[in-house]
Amino acid sequence: MKKDNGLYWLLVTIVIFVIDIASKFFIIDKFSLFESVNLLPFFSITYVRNIGAAFSFFEGQREMLVAIALIISVVIMHMLYRNSRQKKLENFSLSLILGGALGNLFDRLYHGFVVDFLDVNFGSWHYPTFNVADCAICIGIGLFIFCNYKKPKQTAE
Repeated sequence: MKKDNGLYWLLVTIVIFVIDIASKFFIIDKFSLFESVNLLPFFSITYVRNIGAAFSFFEGQREMLVAIALIISVVIMHMLYRNSRQKKLENFSLSLILGGALGNLFDRLYHGFVVDFLDVNFGSWHYPTFNVADCAICIGIGLFIFCNYKKPKQTAE
C-alpha cells in the first residue's frame, strides 16, 4: 500500500461523520417532527425529514441516492489514495465531502430519510433546512474547486 497518500485525511471524514450523526440523533431525541426553536432572528433549529437530495430533488428516489453516495464515496477514497499526503487543502476538501456524503448515506439507510435541522431565513426569504453533513459537503466542494481551478502562478521573466 502506498504510504504517502491522502488516506491520512480520513480522520477528518470520521470527525465530520461523528459530529453529523451525533447532532442528528440529538435532534431526533429532543425535538418532535417540525418542532422549531428560534436561536437568532434569522436562524432556528427545526426538525424536518428530507426524503430527497439537496433542496428535496429526487424525492422518493432512496435507492438511487444511496447508489450515488456509494459511488461518490468510492471515487473520493480512490482520489485520496492517489493524492500525496502533502496536498493538504485538496485532501481536506475531499474528506469533508466524504464525511458529509457518509453522514447523509447513513441517514438514508438507517432512517429512510435525512434529518435536517439548521434553518435560515431573512424576512420572507427562507433557505431550505440543512444539516452538518450538507455544510461539510458544500464547504468541501468550494475548497475543491478553489484548489483545482485557481490561477496558476506566473513566473518572472
